Amino acid sequence: MFLSSLMAIAAVLIMGVISPGPSFIYVARNAVARSRVHGLVTALGTGAGAAIFSIMAMMGLQKVLTAVPEMFIGLKVAGGLYLLWLGYKIYRGAAQPMDFAAGGMAAEHSLLKTFRDGLYTQLSNPKTALVFASIFTALLPERIPLAFYYIVPLMSFLIDVSWYSLVALVLSSARPRSVYLRMKRKIDIVTATVLGALGLRLIATSLSK
Repeated sequence: MFLSSLMAIAAVLIMGVISPGPSFIYVARNAVARSRVHGLVTALGTGAGAAIFSIMAMMGLQKVLTAVPEMFIGLKVAGGLYLLWLGYKIYRGAAQPMDFAAGGMAAEHSLLKTFRDGLYTQLSNPKTALVFASIFTALLPERIPLAFYYIVPLMSFLIDVSWYSLVALVLSSARPRSVYLRMKRKIDIVTATVLGALGLRLIATSLSK
């Protein structure tokens, strides 16, 4: 029974993580625009965010946010503002050329900052925590074994990191990078626009309720 619960949760999490969103966009851009290592470190950051959401969901975050809706609204607005800021940063650097041979953007962006940005991007949408909570409520056994409080967050981390590491490995190869170099300005503007639109949507949906 416990194993079947874990397998069901893993299946749902896998389907969720492969759906494109802010984390996918940011991992992809770091892998192409900076380096393979930066893409992989970004994946570690998003994985850490998934683990945090998993822990929060298992500790009853859904009940807290339902009881205090203002907190949920505030978190969504903060997440939307972060995505807007991230989009602005990318847009601002769209016209700047880069030299991969000399290190380019990779030299300007430390791995610690890359990890942090990946973490913040994952945490920018608190609705994900409610999705985790809903999944766990539906699929976890009524009496949750103590081991699940360690296994489920670790599983969430590994699923997230595995998928986004694959994304980073594929997109950091020579051909995607050469395409990016040729079309850097356009790709960066599109990326910034998508992130900004997601941020605005997050803010708009939170304030409309």
